[in-house]
Amino acid sequence: MPARSVRRRGGFDIDPGSSDTLARPGFRIRSPPSTPQRLPRARRSDTTCGMMTTVGLSYLTEDEPGIGGTIKQRPEDFVVDELPLYEPIGRGDHLYLFVEKRRRLTTDVVRLFAEHFDVPWESIGYAGLKDKHAITRQWFSVEHVTEEKAHEFQNDHIQILDSVRHTNKLKRGHLKGNRFRIYIRDVDAIAAVRATRIINRLAKVGTPNFIGEQRFGYRHNNHLVGKHLLLNDLPGFLDELLGKPIEGEAAINQQARQAYEAGDYAKALELWPTVHRFERQALGPLSRGATPKKAVRSIDKPHRNFMVSAFQSAIFNQLLNDRLRANLLDQLVVGDIAIKHDTSGRFEVLDAAVEQPRCDRFEISPTGPMWGKEMMRAGGQVGQWEAEALAVSHVTEEDLASSPYGPTGARRAFRMPIHEPQVSGGADEHGPYVFLAFELPRGSFATVVLRELMKSATPEDASPESDLTG
Repeated sequence: MPARSVRRRGGFDIDPGSSDTLARPGFRIRSPPSTPQRLPRARRSDTTCGMMTTVGLSYLTEDEPGIGGTIKQRPEDFVVDELPLYEPIGRGDHLYLFVEKRRRLTTDVVRLFAEHFDVPWESIGYAGLKDKHAITRQWFSVEHVTEEKAHEFQNDHIQILDSVRHTNKLKRGHLKGNRFRIYIRDVDAIAAVRATRIINRLAKVGTPNFIGEQRFGYRHNNHLVGKHLLLNDLPGFLDELLGKPIEGEAAINQQARQAYEAGDYAKALELWPTVHRFERQALGPLSRGATPKKAVRSIDKPHRNFMVSAFQSAIFNQLLNDRLRANLLDQLVVGDIAIKHDTSGRFEVLDAAVEQPRCDRFEISPTGPMWGKEMMRAGGQVGQWEAEALAVSHVTEEDLASSPYGPTGARRAFRMPIHEPQVSGGADEHGPYVFLAFELPRGSFATVVLRELMKSATPEDASPESDLTG
């Protein structure tokens, strides 16, 4: 019997007559494909040492045209409400404050609260970071302060809506998720029909849980800054943060970077706009003759951690993009670390066929690495894919374990559920719009959902003032 012809797609040998044939992009596979020995790797200029930001990422719904449009024209067009993990009990040393902010970072609130209550940053807790260019409502906690002092707080952009006491500090990750209400402008309201079709598919299969552009900054290099920090290469960290001017960057920023590269740190500090707080925090000590170590230590610790998380995120995005191209987003592979969506429990997949029905019901999903010294390692072929992705970045597990800036590590679901999606079209005094509302689990980015809907260059805001939604 003559052999059937075989064609190539994405690095696989595919038999058109086989039940293992990969589905065309955007369609869910009904029978799981055979596990490849190597995931198909995107050949793009946006990859750096095996890491990806968000430029050129694949779409789950690439067969569906996007609706285009613009977001965040006004703060009222992008509203985020934090969904708490638990309710405060009404007593305790920690005062929980429910805050609405406009055009301010979450860390701006922490800084202002530290000044107002005269407490260290470490006394203030919050569950997640929220976008700056939006109206966001979230909880903060402050230890050993009075309600009377809270009532005295006044700010044009930050308002305390409620206060209640609790027994413990609010910590990162102590939230159920976020509810989003978003208006997409510069579109025809009839585009809501297409948006509904796309979001229904995302809700059924799961949305690729990419880490949004906010994590990587307007220069798309936060992951490189974080890599230098992980390797304790502090001069390299400062050079990547403060130097290397690029075309398209604001002229004043380019001049500040050129002054830094010329060794004129005082001039660079003078030129940097005040909105670039972290660059200025490093340049202040440098202009007074401080060592690179002291300059780096002068940058707010949360921001240093943020840069390290960008390095972790770039490896995660690369592996997720490879997996999406291989049609393995909602398919388990032996060795996967799966997450239970109801409890966040994790376990290694020993028999993919046995566990796949739970994945089909969206009870569990495969996860990817947020590399760190205490991260749960995947097994088998999946573990090899993850180890190769780290190796290509030229950072080793020994580097992660020994670095003074090394993260503990975590697992992150490769897909995210969308809860209670709503889509409508209409018009108001600002023109036609498509309105969206949905809930996402903690740590997921609404802009990743918008990216699938809009398929344009505008869904994500990576300006230097941007924050991420957590």
